[in-house]
Amino acid sequence: MTETVTQQQINSVLWQAADTFRGKIDSSIYKDYILTMLFIKYISDTYKEHLEEYTERYDGDETRIERALSRERFVLEEDATFDYLYSKRNDPAIGEIINKALEKIENENTGKLRGVFRNIDYNSETVLGKTKDRNATLRTLLEDFNTLTLKPSVVGREDVIGDSYQYMIEQFASDAGKKGGEFFTPSMLSELLARLVKPQVNDRIYDPTCGSGSLLIKVANQVPDKKVQIYGQERNGQTHSLAIMNMYLHGIDDAKLEWGDTLSNPLHLENDKLMKFQRIVANPPFSLDKWYEGFSDGSTNGKKFKMEASLDPYHRFDWGVPPKTKGDYAFVQHMLHSLAEDGTMATILPHGVLFRGSSEGKIRKEIIQMNLLDAVIGVPSNLFFGVSIPAVVLVFKKNRTRDDVLFIDASGEEYFEKGKNQNKLREEDIQRIVDTYDNFETVDKYSYVASRDEIIENDYNLNIPRYVDTFEEEEPVDMKEVKQNIKKIKSEIAEVEKQMEAYLEELGL
Repeated sequence: MTETVTQQQINSVLWQAADTFRGKIDSSIYKDYILTMLFIKYISDTYKEHLEEYTERYDGDETRIERALSRERFVLEEDATFDYLYSKRNDPAIGEIINKALEKIENENTGKLRGVFRNIDYNSETVLGKTKDRNATLRTLLEDFNTLTLKPSVVGREDVIGDSYQYMIEQFASDAGKKGGEFFTPSMLSELLARLVKPQVNDRIYDPTCGSGSLLIKVANQVPDKKVQIYGQERNGQTHSLAIMNMYLHGIDDAKLEWGDTLSNPLHLENDKLMKFQRIVANPPFSLDKWYEGFSDGSTNGKKFKMEASLDPYHRFDWGVPPKTKGDYAFVQHMLHSLAEDGTMATILPHGVLFRGSSEGKIRKEIIQMNLLDAVIGVPSNLFFGVSIPAVVLVFKKNRTRDDVLFIDASGEEYFEKGKNQNKLREEDIQRIVDTYDNFETVDKYSYVASRDEIIENDYNLNIPRYVDTFEEEEPVDMKEVKQNIKKIKSEIAEVEKQMEAYLEELGL
């Protein structure tokens, strides 16, 4: 019987591999080298096991073996396998050998892995150092991974690899601090968004700023057998590659993830219009400066470029052009224009979107008048890696049957677990939010259902304390009891003073 490898064993080897780079390179960069090697090791071990099975089944018949292997999920040539790379670990050109192997894997699997490895260079002197140091690092990396067996028969369920990949992304995000937030949304916050949007079988699920894809996977996991169609876009090339590998390692082979700037170049289109999605989730970059840059063609003749609604062919900013230093409502408007009829979207944003004025106030007013906002949920501060800023989750719906808005204040200390460097939402905290949202009810000092008239009265200001009163009244003071206490204390002081005088007299002082 084959001994299975545990999640903990895989995670341990991966963390050991990280030690090879730690102190030499920033974790926001070296994560790409480790996660790519994990992917290569997994598809190599899978391919190798299936080759052994077919060799035995077809009694060494090369033609039949080749035919069977060509139908595999991923096709590998011998000199593109992990075992081949390991055999070359002492070669002076090991960096170039790994790069060529990645290129071969892309070419053999062009429909699935085209461009996935284009942003990673195992022969980079800039990142990995001069030849001697680089070769030593790569040799150690290959030796670390060689201790790991990732054959399907040993690993068991496929998600074990996916979960290890996810674990490492989270560890790297934590290590990278503020930079970590660019490619990973904390797990329990992703879980909250996934449960709020309630995906159904065959839904199109979309994340316009998908990072490494973890949030999309959480949403897919809400549906039996992940029977949904996943769409995403990410502007960072390395992170886009991580997302593609993440999907495959979680058994999602048909995700449609594009690389590019979602605002200036949305790539999920149908009939030259924005594609529509039943469920949208996102954790866009908070208050992105110069979000509009991709709309400029550089022909301003030295004048400052001014973003105007007319420059967007998809008319996403007709309700108002967000300020140039804060792209929050640019993403919100993009998502609302991408939301299908009866669709639901949930997005994480900074608190400023609730009350900032000027063009953002105008956009907020339009959204409320069009009855698109369903809920405003305040979550604790310090949930994100390296960022202490408190956040809010906004839930939007198309074709709402009610015009009230639910406000939830889940930021109080009793609604999260306080951590040394980072706070965490617990399962009971998430469930409390979801239950309150599902019931759409006012709960004393926690939630409030506000009518549209109340919101208009507040001049479309959505700041949560205006609606949810969390003030705890202090118990009334019993003055009679206070008076008695004072009298008692005075009596005790007099007694002590009398005692002191007696002691001083005894000492002749």
